[in-house]
Amino acid sequence: MKKSALTIAGLCMLLVTFSQSVYDAKEAFNPQFYPYPGNDFRSASGEPGPKYWQNKADYVINCKIDTSKHTVTGDVIITYTNNSPDNLRFAWLQLDQNIYRKDSRGSATTTEAGGRWANSNFTDGYVISSVQLETAGVTYAPDKTITTDTRMQVWLKDQLKTNESVKIKISYSFTIPEYGTDRMGRLKTKNGWVYEVAQWFPRLCVYDDIQGWNTLPYAGAGEFYLEYGDISFNITAPSDMIVVGSGELLNPAECYTDEQLKRWEAASNSDKTVMIRSAKEVADKKSRSKTALTTWRFAIQNTRDVAWAASKAFVQDAARINLRSGKKCMAISVYPVESITKDGWQRSTEFTKASIEHYSNKWFEFPYPAATNVAGIVGGMEYPGIVFCSHEAAGAGLWGVTDHEFGHTWFPMIVGSNERKYAWMDEGFNTFINDFSTAAFNKGEFEQQSFFDDPTSDFSVKWVFGAEMDGLYNVPEVVQQGNLGVAAYMKPSLMLHVLRNTVLGAERFDMAFAEYIRRWAFKHPTPWDFFHTMENVSGEDLGWFWRGWVLNTWKIDQSVKAVNYIDEKPANGAQVTLENKEKLPMPVTVLIKEANGKEHKLNLPVEIWQRGAEWTFSVPTTSEIKEVILDPDNQLPDWDRKNNSWKKAF
Repeated sequence: MKKSALTIAGLCMLLVTFSQSVYDAKEAFNPQFYPYPGNDFRSASGEPGPKYWQNKADYVINCKIDTSKHTVTGDVIITYTNNSPDNLRFAWLQLDQNIYRKDSRGSATTTEAGGRWANSNFTDGYVISSVQLETAGVTYAPDKTITTDTRMQVWLKDQLKTNESVKIKISYSFTIPEYGTDRMGRLKTKNGWVYEVAQWFPRLCVYDDIQGWNTLPYAGAGEFYLEYGDISFNITAPSDMIVVGSGELLNPAECYTDEQLKRWEAASNSDKTVMIRSAKEVADKKSRSKTALTTWRFAIQNTRDVAWAASKAFVQDAARINLRSGKKCMAISVYPVESITKDGWQRSTEFTKASIEHYSNKWFEFPYPAATNVAGIVGGMEYPGIVFCSHEAAGAGLWGVTDHEFGHTWFPMIVGSNERKYAWMDEGFNTFINDFSTAAFNKGEFEQQSFFDDPTSDFSVKWVFGAEMDGLYNVPEVVQQGNLGVAAYMKPSLMLHVLRNTVLGAERFDMAFAEYIRRWAFKHPTPWDFFHTMENVSGEDLGWFWRGWVLNTWKIDQSVKAVNYIDEKPANGAQVTLENKEKLPMPVTVLIKEANGKEHKLNLPVEIWQRGAEWTFSVPTTSEIKEVILDPDNQLPDWDRKNNSWKKAF
């Protein structure tokens, strides 16, 4: 009996504790938000400063695919230019294929746990046969190279000074894993293997003004942080294969049959999808060259990466993309015949074209010669000018994954944030812009709302803001795998919708967001550059917003605490008291309904919470108040919507 009594008493105390507000105005509106002032490299306004710099990495790659061994053998010449004010004695390169080694850090941390990035089979990773350096026309061996997991350090003979370049020449090979952490791999179809090849050449790590060398290992969940440059690459493959890659195909006449070349040229001038190689032609040997091997030559400028795909099983079609400047580029799709289903991959080019045209018109123009969608084993992964999507996707699923992966052109292919650290700045921003493109496509053909999209859904709010959910400001590998969909995708997207709809309004938000893209196109912004830009362009101090949504896991819980009449007479007016019960302040929209049918809708700014957790305001009523409703349009993910309304007791 004593134990039961104590338990009941404890529960009562717990209920009393939970009923009290935990809001702290001085914490929410603490004036010291930014950790450092602006400087010559990064302005306090959020723009790149007058002395902003970033290094440049250009690549020339020649490789060959061996389909009997599932291997790629290649040579890369990297021209690395030091634009920093520092002298560099060594360079760090990313060797992402090493994640597929059994002894990699990624394997150690994901294989047993399972999930999207776990591989059950392993490869030898990169097998590097030689590394050479060239400076001022002189070729020499590096002083030493040290490979640590997915990174390689190359020591230079002499310091690489400001505005100087060094060529790094590497010969290498690797085995294409069947399942490459859902970012690359190979799929067996009835007409042959589909190869999706990415992270396929040694790439420079970023050296920046924030951290110097960025050398976080590739462990699976965290994606990429890469330097920009020009890349040309040649893929030699058996001639019965079709190869697609990032950028422009430079030699279509050498790669396609005469008939396919005519179709290719027709597609480049057509708003409707043009078949280049039909399903019926896949098994026809006449649909490919009679020579043993074909070399496909690609080039792309001002890019952070390239990827490619190859298969003798590919059906291929294409159409023209119309950009707002008047420029044209191509939407291209390749897929096995198994992917032709109801609303299947035969619509991929239509989806690709619509997606690219939408984002180009609304935010920033697509910068590449082609946008290629590949059906294969990868569920969904993005690279500049080319994306890999599930061969099983169809209908809303195919639209969704196609649109999302091409949305990544803007984040992080154009706006080059650090995905290895800040997944919310690419996945979340992209998920946000996907909502607008989906609403616009074909009069909302695939626009659907689930409880994941509804900020008023109790399930959604309790999941997104629950105690077990990771926050946004975490390295992806720190976030629990089951939480990454919320912490990297859903919550930051929801955050931007709330900022747009409730805090800034569409006009000011869109202006600031587009300016952020323009300012940081093909550059490396930090979260603070984003915060500064949104504030300076919109004219709003948003430290309280970023503190609650990004740096902490605060909740929103606004409530109606009391309704009183002046001198106890409704005709004299009423006073309504609101309470902010949780730590995150937000503007408040209040709808007040009188018994006589009169309504009052007030928009109260966030500043009402600057002095404390309660706010009382007057309403010029002429009759009794029948109901008070907070957030009547359901714009906020409020933790407890039951206390959002007050009704007259009868």
